[in-house]
Amino acid sequence: MHPVKTGLELLIENGHPWLAGARLGLLCNPASVDRNYVHARDRLIQRFPGQLKALYSPQHGFHAEKQDNMIESDHMTDCATGLPVYSLYGETRIPTPQMMAPIDVLLVDLQDVGTRVYTFIYTLSYCLEAAVTGGIRVIVLDRPNPINGRDMEGNVLQPEWASFVGRFPIPMRHAMTIGEIARLFNDHIGRGAALDVISMQGWHRSMWFNDTGLPWIAPSPNMPTVATTMVYPGQVIWEGTNISEGRGTSLPFEIFGAPFLVPQKILEFIGGPKLPGAVLRPCVFEPTSGKHAGRDCHGFQIHVTAPDRYRPYLTSLGLLQAILHHHRDAFQWKADPYEYEFDKRAIDLILGCQEVRQRISDMESMRSLETSWQSELEDFRSLRRPYLLYPE
Repeated sequence: MHPVKTGLELLIENGHPWLAGARLGLLCNPASVDRNYVHARDRLIQRFPGQLKALYSPQHGFHAEKQDNMIESDHMTDCATGLPVYSLYGETRIPTPQMMAPIDVLLVDLQDVGTRVYTFIYTLSYCLEAAVTGGIRVIVLDRPNPINGRDMEGNVLQPEWASFVGRFPIPMRHAMTIGEIARLFNDHIGRGAALDVISMQGWHRSMWFNDTGLPWIAPSPNMPTVATTMVYPGQVIWEGTNISEGRGTSLPFEIFGAPFLVPQKILEFIGGPKLPGAVLRPCVFEPTSGKHAGRDCHGFQIHVTAPDRYRPYLTSLGLLQAILHHHRDAFQWKADPYEYEFDKRAIDLILGCQEVRQRISDMESMRSLETSWQSELEDFRSLRRPYLLYPE
């Protein structure tokens, strides 16, 4: 296996013409490390002494310590360097001119997870917009899409359902790296920023994260392992329901359930525990926080056995339909505000439209549902092609 070199590592090796004498900012979190677990902040300070002037943090905070959506982090001072840390998930999600004033170039080194609703890519999109206004250059230090850059899945978000968990019309599983998606977004925000992407070396589109030779650091508290990223594009839908997505346990998103769930009924509805590329194992868990905290939840752990065959979004939608069929009286859609949207259902924001929820509730077959979004996916495949940095 040839190890992958990230954009961070190549920047440290080769430098960049935009950085000569420039005041630098870094959008980062604990996953912004090189293969030896050294943080990007420390590598930049060593390589470009005196130039790093400010740090910026996405959702979940600079230390990735904040657990859930709409839990904000404050501005702070980085105790290791004395640099200011500006929170981009606090009083605002959009960088203000004051936040951008200390810098000439913003370096972005974030580990994305390849799923439309994961908010780091929208923080990046707001930074691109702010960079245009402030005359700032942006360099994205590319990192792998952990669930590969080949397999796309799901309906494309409808613009009227845009939110901070989906600003642009992309599918649930978009199969792009954060550098590629920066190029796509930058072309679609109107007047684009001065943007460059430092591409990885050795990465190709069929790679899963475990193929890269890079260390996995949790980019958010409930994304602890590579296995979590594999199920997340589907399992995130439980956030829009009263089904526990496993928050408050050691296996978030890999396990799900509720006190009222009867696993045997679910298995009968879907035809048994064996799914394409995965096995459903009945389990009981007790969340220490979040939904149903302190109560026994009956449900399942998803064990992905063949990642290339597994379809996370379709799988979880099928499980949602089974729960609706058997537990319609106890099941509820989440009614609380979700990602600062107060008038729209969380599930529709997550799914990117109303139609998918309605069709699942009407017991439409999963095959029909999957067929219905293929033309959208083909259109997106064509749309994204000019922005790809790595061969198909």
